[in-house]
Formats: sequence, C-alpha cells, structure tokens
Amino acid sequence: MIVQSRSRAAARAVLAWGVVALFVFPLFFWITVAFKEAREIFDLPPRLANFTPTLNNFNEVFGLSLGGNLVGGGNFNMGPRLWDSIVIAVFSTLLAVTIATLASYALSRMKFRARHHYVSWVLSTRMMPPVAVAIPMFFIYKDIGLLDSYLGVILIHAVMNLPLAVLLMKSFFDDIPLEIDESAVIDGASRWYIFRRVVLPMAKGGIAATAVLCFIFSWTEFLFVLTLTQTGLKTVPVVSSTFVTSTGTAWGNMAALGVAAMAPAFLFVLLVQKQLVRGLTLGSLKQ
Repeated sequence: MIVQSRSRAAARAVLAWGVVALFVFPLFFWITVAFKEAREIFDLPPRLANFTPTLNNFNEVFGLSLGGNLVGGGNFNMGPRLWDSIVIAVFSTLLAVTIATLASYALSRMKFRARHHYVSWVLSTRMMPPVAVAIPMFFIYKDIGLLDSYLGVILIHAVMNLPLAVLLMKSFFDDIPLEIDESAVIDGASRWYIFRRVVLPMAKGGIAATAVLCFIFSWTEFLFVLTLTQTGLKTVPVVSSTFVTSTGTAWGNMAALGVAAMAPAFLFVLLVQKQLVRGLTLGSLKQ
C-alpha cells in the first residue's frame, strides 16, 4: 500500500510538472527569441540554449531606431509607449479599486431597497462587448476633448474594470463576519470608522487580488486605446501590432517589447504576492 501511494504521488508530480512545462514553454521560447539575431529565430531545429545572446533587439526597441524602415516612416522608440502603459494601468487600477471598494462595502453591509437588483445591473454592464461602445465613446470623447489624453484612457479603463472589481470585492467583504461590525457598533464606532479601521485591513488580500486583475486587464487592453488615441498616446498592445518592416514582421523586436512589457506586471504581482495569496484563499475555510 505504501509503495502504491508513493507511485501515485510520483505520477501526480510528474503530471503536474508536465502541465507546468506545457504552459511555461511558449513563454520561455518567446524570451529566447528576444535575445536572438533575426537569422537564428527560425532555425530548425530551434535553438533553445546553444545560441549567443544579444541585446540588439532591445537596443532597437528602446534605444536605437531602424532609420524609418517601418511602414509609415515610424521607428522603434518604445520607451515612451511603455511609460504610457504604466501610467494608464496604475492610475486606472487605483481609480477602479477605490470606487469598487466603497461600492462593494455598501452592497455587502448596508440594507437598502433593490440591492440585489443593483448587483445584477452591475454584472450586466460587464456583459456588453467593448466593441459596442467604442465608436459612441469616440464621438463623446471628441466632443469633450478627451481624445489622445491620459485622463480619457484612464477613465474608460476604470469603467471597464469597475463591474468585475465591485463583484470581486463584494464577495471578499461578504466573507468577513458581520458580527465584527456589530461588535464595533456596540463599542460606539461609526460606520466610516468600522470601514476604515476594522473591515478594510481584513480585506487587504481581496483588494490586492482585485488590483492585480484590474492592472492586467488595463495593461493588455487594445480596442479602446486604438479607438480613443490617434498620435500622441499609445500603449504597448497597440504599438506591438505595428512591428512590420519592409522585410516582414520584426519578430525579435516584438519579442523584446513583449519581454519588457511583462516585467512591470510581474513586479506588481511580486509586490502584492502575500496579500494576493491571502485574497485568493479568503473565504475558503468556513466554520
């Protein structure tokens, strides 16, 4: 019996590592492409380790230009575009999480008429495809002067993430026992004090998990940025679609930009890793 259980555990471990390798290998291959010369990218069989790494792709993307070889006379100076993505993702996440935290606490703790209908309405707004509102938003932004602006993209990304953030935060607040609020009320605490000093510290994990999802959705959003910006402002997903030279797609440069674009999201997840794990497991144990 002991031998059989060990064999099953070993088989499960091998299967788990196989699944991990299946999902990690494309990412690993993409990273190696970023450090290869153009002539080495399509070698058969592919070179996964036996090649000389180079930073030429990163230099062309963030430092040196290609002298206008891009279609449309552009260049690969992507430093400002990466900065645009960081600013938009960070501030839209802060705005969405702040509003969602207040709204979800009210939905979780306060009793008012049609509360459940309001939750259903919030969920229904997330079901609308973005393409259905992209063109109307373009004309609205044009009339109020928000085209090609940080504020315009930050607002639309925050609105896009708000329904999911509200529903996620509400589930986290629902998992915090209501008795804690009632005890604080008996001690004379106000509603705002209970929210700020009692409930909010207990929901840090949920806030971190919600912030990570909002950041990733904003970081990878394509349609609204493409529609609501024209020349002065572009994010990484939009500019990555323009990596076409006179000789074809610049795969090495595109991979270099992709690797650089993954770094801020990866660092953000690392910074909130402890709170993220706590938030993802919040409510998993019931009394």
